[in-house]
Amino acid sequence: MSLTRLTIGGLSVIVLSSLYAQQNAPRRSPVPPLEESGFRAIFDGKTLDGWDCDTDFWRVEDGAIIGETTVDHQPKQNIFCIWKGGQPADFEFKAQYKLTGVNDGNSGIQYRSEELPQVAKWVLKGYQADIDLKQNYTGQVYEERGRGFLALRGQISYVPDGQKVGSIGKVGENDELRQVIKDNDWNDIDIIARGNTLIQLINGRVTSILIDDDKANRKADGEIGIQLHRLPNCSMKMETRNIRLKTF
Repeated sequence: MSLTRLTIGGLSVIVLSSLYAQQNAPRRSPVPPLEESGFRAIFDGKTLDGWDCDTDFWRVEDGAIIGETTVDHQPKQNIFCIWKGGQPADFEFKAQYKLTGVNDGNSGIQYRSEELPQVAKWVLKGYQADIDLKQNYTGQVYEERGRGFLALRGQISYVPDGQKVGSIGKVGENDELRQVIKDNDWNDIDIIARGNTLIQLINGRVTSILIDDDKANRKADGEIGIQLHRLPNCSMKMETRNIRLKTF
């Protein structure tokens, strides 16, 4: 400390003391991964008990709910396998999914959604954690039969009341987050809905966040479902397993 120069008002003494204190402060242990608790399985791994879907397209196999289409066997519109155990408001949803296909494939996890029987059976409107085979949309927040694209992969978006959605920040770069997603393999998906804030994660990385203050269009609760997208000239299989839910 002999280099301290008191002639400049003691500033050097303060800076050096601060640096010394930081260098010699005890190290803090990193925050460990949170242990999973409070979740309950909403799929028994064996049957479609508790789920409502068109069994011409949906089945259970090898511990997973499977939705499958072929070029010659397509639904008339996007359809869903819908969980009938409740319409959660604030919750965390976790599952594993694998999407495979020929030419293309598109699916997603629907939440805070409502059924539209006037359109057709097994049709939902609401928020969706989007998933697609080409990974153009996987990880984004989309609103099925509603406002469309709300938060692209990597974005933090905000919808002011009565106005259009806009980006207010980033959780990462689109291309970087694309590398987190496994092609033709199992991925972990995590959806957190608390109040007007929706957070979506894949394989432990936040892929998008939406803050929705659009009172006329946002949904505070609703059904959960797995999407099977109508895609003519394509064959695809959406497998979902280890489906669990925690409500707040």
